Amino acid sequence: MNRLFGNKNKTPAPTIADQCQNIDGRVDTVDKKVAKLDAELLKYKQQMAKMKPGPSKNMVKQKAMRVLKQKKQYEGQRESMAQQSFNLDQTNYAIQSMKDTQVTVAAMKGGMKEMKKEYKKMDIGKIENMQDEMADMMEDANEIQEVMGRSYGMPELDEDDLEAELDALGDEMLLDDDTTYLDSADTTNMPTIPTGMPGQQDANKPIAETDEFGLPTIN
Repeated sequence: MNRLFGNKNKTPAPTIADQCQNIDGRVDTVDKKVAKLDAELLKYKQQMAKMKPGPSKNMVKQKAMRVLKQKKQYEGQRESMAQQSFNLDQTNYAIQSMKDTQVTVAAMKGGMKEMKKEYKKMDIGKIENMQDEMADMMEDANEIQEVMGRSYGMPELDEDDLEAELDALGDEMLLDDDTTYLDSADTTNMPTIPTGMPGQQDANKPIAETDEFGLPTIN
């Protein structure tokens, strides 16, 4: 019956991601077993360090050798599974890169179609004509500004005369700024300015003697 109608309960094949996850889980299990064997080897090594040579020490050594062989086997299995997981990761990366490339190419094709569609709506000749018209309008605007900025009633002056007058004006300004005449002024005979208030007796001047009527006496 299964040959005629097929097996409806057939499970789908695992994906690369599922298989990677499965292998990584097995690697973790092997790592735990190796760690357990390492602890057991450490215990046997400590026992042998305390024992004297003899049958007992040899027996412990045989157990340690057996544990070490198991550890080596697990480590070999771990390396094999880790390599398989790495190969699957690289395969999955290559597949995903190809899918991304296909999406990129499809997007570029759609962009090209849209660009061609929009390009048909544009007329290069009209754009060039518009730019030429804009340039002409800007030139006309500049001419209008020049006309509006003209001066009226200005006398015609000789450039040489203007330069000579400008140079002379500069010399006159330098002369006006000369203040050396203040240095030669004689200030020795300038009158002194009293510092006291009117009617106030100078403290450094002696008081004149007066008579009984309040008049100053003549010596």
